[in-house]
Amino acid sequence: MSTPLRIGISTCPNDTFAFHALLTGEVRVPGVELAFELRDIEELNERMQRGALDVAKVSAFAALRLHPRVTPLASGWALGQGMGPVVLGAPGRRQASEAALALVLAPGEHTTATLLWRLFHPEPVRLEQCTFSEILPALEDGRADLGVCIHEARFTWQEHGLALVEDLGATWEARAGGPLPLGGPVARSTLAPELRTALSGAIRASIEWGLAHPGACLATMRRHAQEQDDAALRAHVDLYVNEWTVHWGSAGPRALALLADLARERGLLGVPENEGRDSKRTAGPGSQS
Repeated sequence: MSTPLRIGISTCPNDTFAFHALLTGEVRVPGVELAFELRDIEELNERMQRGALDVAKVSAFAALRLHPRVTPLASGWALGQGMGPVVLGAPGRRQASEAALALVLAPGEHTTATLLWRLFHPEPVRLEQCTFSEILPALEDGRADLGVCIHEARFTWQEHGLALVEDLGATWEARAGGPLPLGGPVARSTLAPELRTALSGAIRASIEWGLAHPGACLATMRRHAQEQDDAALRAHVDLYVNEWTVHWGSAGPRALALLADLARERGLLGVPENEGRDSKRTAGPGSQS
């Protein structure tokens, strides 16, 4: 009898590419029946927080906040350079700290995008959260001054007549000197270690299947993407799916630990549940290989 597991991934092209073989049955987890949910990244963060999912692709910030209730899996991460959120605004806007700034939109309270904005822009602003797909239209219509944008917006902002105010990924790289951990799969820590290992291995196999059959993944990517142009979808995968997505190696835990350290220094991340007051601080959760 198969073990049923609830698994959530986002609708962004790099996720539907990476998980295509698992979604279609080309790759399976022996003895496990995966029930997929495809949702906005902030919905996944919140559903994992509520215990509504067993496994989910969540924001790196959410993974840190959920520690130690969840364990990161070693495959499937969006981790790299030149891939961070971008701050966009109306044409003519060149900096994020202008006195006339009235409203900044971000794609979710638990997203890494929101964390990066708060890390690098601690000055008070009116920050509101909304679904990522609502940000570009609000900027185009003049209903917001700036937007912290993720997913396809990195590739399409010029088509919307907007200005690139800041690349938060580049700001992170200048500060951290290494790759940015945007998000990745985590599993409930109560799942058996051997099951978590099998899940990580299956995600890796699914990514490797996609890299070997990229054209076969396009239909799944189109079905869920905001951007339907094949060239944009391929560019998205080329940027967000890399060797660290296949397996995050030692770079992933280091990057996640540094993100945790910086967030704690700014008071944006509490002490993990399993740390005592006098215990040595750990920078972040470990991983499941």
